[in-house]
Amino acid sequence: MISYIIYFAIILLLPIYAQMKVKSTYKKYSKVRSTSGMTGAQVARTILDANGLYEVKVVESSGFLSDHYNPMTKIVALSSHNYHEASVAGSAIAAHEVGHAIQHKEAYSFLTLRHKLVPIANISSNASWIFVMIGIFASMSGLLLLGILLLAAGVVFQIVTLPVEFNASNRAMDQMVSLGIIRNEEERHAKKVLSAAALTYVAATAVAVLELLRLVLIYTGMSRND
Repeated sequence: MISYIIYFAIILLLPIYAQMKVKSTYKKYSKVRSTSGMTGAQVARTILDANGLYEVKVVESSGFLSDHYNPMTKIVALSSHNYHEASVAGSAIAAHEVGHAIQHKEAYSFLTLRHKLVPIANISSNASWIFVMIGIFASMSGLLLLGILLLAAGVVFQIVTLPVEFNASNRAMDQMVSLGIIRNEEERHAKKVLSAAALTYVAATAVAVLELLRLVLIYTGMSRND
């Protein structure tokens, strides 16, 4: 009983901690003006042009930390504050999203694999828990196994996402430093922003893996009783 309490505490608190960490870190460094004086939009445009990505557009998006890169439309979308303000946090996030655009241009292997897994992950994530719940409550190990296999596809997608995000952050740091967008102490601050953002992906993946392992143990126990 205690082990279950600890387990559920971990899978509930870890994502919450990650979200709090990224919000607090972003809030702190979004108030630190970058010495370059460049807005997030200008940072994104500068890095894109330096890498020959003239066709990629930079647009403003609504929502808090809604920043993303869309490979289908070749658009880097930045949330309003990051788009308009000149801060260390905004620069880091803008550069990170451009990092994905550079990955796309270079056909970065993990990004290519991630794109191929998107339709599979979308289907499996929606259907997996239906089979899992029916399998558990109806004591049907076959349906539970099917649900586990579908869930595993989603877990693979999340695992593949990790190197994509870490690589984009590494590219972001390299670009910002080489182009003089951030200097000296700003490098350490930018790394903190990017590390906090990466933590959300790590937490999500850890929770997904733990849930998958728990279901595998349930299936193993159920199979022994069949």
